[in-house]
Amino acid sequence: MYPHERSLVKQLADKPFALIGVNSDRDREKLKDVMKEKDITWRSFWNGGSTGGPISTKWNVRGWPTIYVVDAKGVIRYKGVRGDKMDAALEELLGEAGVEVKITHDEDGDGE
Repeated sequence: MYPHERSLVKQLADKPFALIGVNSDRDREKLKDVMKEKDITWRSFWNGGSTGGPISTKWNVRGWPTIYVVDAKGVIRYKGVRGDKMDAALEELLGEAGVEVKITHDEDGDGE
C-alpha cells in the first residue's frame, strides 16, 4: 500500500491533492521510526494509541486501513477504494476541480 501512496504523493505534488494518514499504533516513538523507514512523507496523525481513539471515533472508522476520498468541498465521495479504483476516483474528482490528470504507477511505486 505504501508504494502506491508514495507514487500518488509524488505525481500529484503540484495538484489540489492531500494524502492524510491516521495511525493507531500504541508506541508513538516507534511509529516515528517506522514512518521514516517506510518513507511516509505525508501528514499522519496519531489516534491516541488505539483503534478507539478520538479520530477513528469521530469518523466512525471500524476497520484498518479505512480509506476515504474527499472532494474539494469536503464531502466524502468514496470509501474503501484502493489501487486502480482509488486512481480513478482521484482522476474524477481532480477533473471536477478543473485539473485533468492520468495517474500512472511504476513497479517500485516511486512514480518515476
